[in-house]
Amino acid sequence: MNITQKTTKDKILDYLKKEKSLAVSDLTKLLDMTHMAIRKHLNILERDGLIKSKEVKQPIGRPSQMYSLTERGEGLFPKNYEGISVEFLYDIKDIYGEEAIRNLFNRREQRLTNEYIKRTHQKSNHDKINELSKIQTEKGYMTNLSQIGQNKYELIEYNCPIFAVANDFKTACTCETQMFKNVLGTDNVKRVCCKSDGDNYCKFLVDFYKANE
Repeated sequence: MNITQKTTKDKILDYLKKEKSLAVSDLTKLLDMTHMAIRKHLNILERDGLIKSKEVKQPIGRPSQMYSLTERGEGLFPKNYEGISVEFLYDIKDIYGEEAIRNLFNRREQRLTNEYIKRTHQKSNHDKINELSKIQTEKGYMTNLSQIGQNKYELIEYNCPIFAVANDFKTACTCETQMFKNVLGTDNVKRVCCKSDGDNYCKFLVDFYKANE
């Protein structure tokens, strides 16, 4: 048995990536399957947010239902943005030195701080950290927030969209922690687990009570 054999779902996604948009009739020919079987797979893919459909007028007859990838579907295909970013950072370090790298990450930290504060300004501590968790999830960090005490919280990030960068440039993690402190208005934010150190996730402990003592 070939364990690397692609599923019908994978094949449909591959064809939509190559052809941009296809009708059910196109896919039946490409995959040698019935309309009913193709539509079943398309319904599942559309339900999962991987593809979308729209009606396209035809010169003769009824409009045709055309299917294409969504942004989420596009995200399933490999991209090497991180690899390129890491290469650029090493080039900058070689040309301009370590200080230039620190300045770049400090600028990113300040930019993100300003962006996040616009959404957390004048909120309570509880609402601030909930909003921060929401923003991080929107950016792909797959967060989980738990309140573990009256003023204490545990924030876990199960994914790191910049892992390749953080793995080679630890200052990325330091700047993220500092950004959290800036946004939450407390110095008592401690990173106790980190994916770039080999842990399964990044975990932060936040204590607002100590910040207000």
